[in-house]
Amino acid sequence: MNRKSPVYLNALRAFEASARNGSFSGAAEELNVTAAAVGQMVRGLEEWLGMPLFHRSATGKARLTLTENAERALPDIRAGLDRLGMGLDRLRESATGGILNVTVSPAFAARWLLPRIDRFQSRCPETDIRLETSLKLVDYKAHGIDIGVRYGDGTWPGLVSEKLMEEEIFPVCSPSFPDLSNFAEPADLTQTTLIHDLSVDPAIGFVTWDTWLRAAGVGEAQAQRGMRIDNSGAVLQAAIEGRGVALARSILARDDLATGRLQRLFPEVHVPSKLAYYVVYRQEYSSLPKLRMFRDWLVEEAAAYQA
Repeated sequence: MNRKSPVYLNALRAFEASARNGSFSGAAEELNVTAAAVGQMVRGLEEWLGMPLFHRSATGKARLTLTENAERALPDIRAGLDRLGMGLDRLRESATGGILNVTVSPAFAARWLLPRIDRFQSRCPETDIRLETSLKLVDYKAHGIDIGVRYGDGTWPGLVSEKLMEEEIFPVCSPSFPDLSNFAEPADLTQTTLIHDLSVDPAIGFVTWDTWLRAAGVGEAQAQRGMRIDNSGAVLQAAIEGRGVALARSILARDDLATGRLQRLFPEVHVPSKLAYYVVYRQEYSSLPKLRMFRDWLVEEAAAYQA
């Protein structure tokens, strides 16, 4: 590709993302540009090559399908983009400053990370944190993520994970909740408003109300009614406001319990979570100094928190 060529790196990235997503709109969301911009870059690449790269369709799930020539070339283009990214990472490996891209859930950010992040900034003032909060499992490569904290079973293909913190699940409510005096045994909870946390899939082992009640000896209790919220932080806030009884995750609820905003119910019942918090990063980024410093700081903070 000579210096006068109209084909640029962004066009190759637009082509690769469009091929992976099956549409310009999917690629645009990933690349943080408009679908029209992606389409224009791909068309420019096609014009320079003198051949189409996609068969276009106005309907269907996959609006774009690769031509035979494009399908043959795509693995080499992907490998080239990966190598280029790794080369750029090597150039910045010696730097402790710059931006560190971090991803965490909204609840973990609000209730654990942000109240402590000043301590990392004091230790590493030359490193700026760019925080992405999302309930979705963000694609580290596509979104340029360096490191994150995820809640799950520790298995995420293509990523290194190190256990950070374990936790326990238990019911909580506001100390002024009207039904509080009626809770003599766990079975009594089935007669009040329960708040359900939808932020984590029960299929991977997340403790639901039915799970907790069975562990508490309530038998075949069905706890399907109540309020449903897809954010663990908002679940706790609803309980603080007296909307009902929530199942709290001990890591997220600790400060609210300490200040008396929440009260733990039936503390004699212990239900450990099968899931935990993990520090997660790409193996090829493991030697990045600022990543190592942030990872080490997270481990220190977690150890102090659980001491």
